[in-house]
Amino acid sequence: MKHRHGRVLSVEEVADEVLALLGQGRQVKPFTARDPGFDLAEAYAIAGLVREQREARGEKVVGRKIGFTNRAVWDAQGITGPIWNYMYAHTVHELAAAGGAVSVAGYPEPRIEPEIAVHFARAPEPGMLEAEIFACIDWVAHGFEIVHSIFPGWKLQAADAVAACGVHTALLLGARHDVTKDRAHWMHALGHFEIKLSSDAGVTRQGHARNVLGGPLSAIRHCLQVIEHYPGSEPIAAGEIVTTGTLTEAMPVAPGETWTTTIEGAAFEGLRLAIR
Repeated sequence: MKHRHGRVLSVEEVADEVLALLGQGRQVKPFTARDPGFDLAEAYAIAGLVREQREARGEKVVGRKIGFTNRAVWDAQGITGPIWNYMYAHTVHELAAAGGAVSVAGYPEPRIEPEIAVHFARAPEPGMLEAEIFACIDWVAHGFEIVHSIFPGWKLQAADAVAACGVHTALLLGARHDVTKDRAHWMHALGHFEIKLSSDAGVTRQGHARNVLGGPLSAIRHCLQVIEHYPGSEPIAAGEIVTTGTLTEAMPVAPGETWTTTIEGAAFEGLRLAIR
């Protein structure tokens, strides 16, 4: 990528710093606070470098996470659209029917996000309409994404989040639902369901499919545009899982808590997750 005049941080330095912080529980000053010119182009270049280094040590990319799909937070964090980053085989897990558990040890300020994930049987392409994107999908699932912040107090800009592995910690997936037999039903349901997130401490948050840029398929359409916009970003391939953004406010979690969801308007089973 072109060298930016006045650059304080190099993409190589930031990539090395991000990798050194993974799972260590430490936090640092945001990159945008250290280098006011640090932008999304550099952040996505860092995402590519981090992917290369993680693959070199044996990690396998299995999909993407989409973030910042709620327009309500865009202005406050200098955001003009959704972001994305990679997910890896060791960060994506299947939940048993009775629920499961996840450890947040080593991940500062963790939060829980109820989401909808999709699996691409065929690679989607930029410019596709939502129906065309959906035609590439063979199954969908409800899940929890756990996110964390290496920046104190979650004070970050979009470029910081992209550089920091998209703040992704883990994705815990519920039952897979085959959408190939009744696409019309599922396409409608994906844009119209409601969700409730609850903790055993009595905390609740309500959400709706439209909270993710109008719906999960819309979030993917926007993501494809972002991937195309930044040179060097790998296009989404057949076989990838994409989780489409939080349906409710992302909630802080701590070991000892249990979180559950209930969904109305789509045939997703509610989930149960213990935090350890």
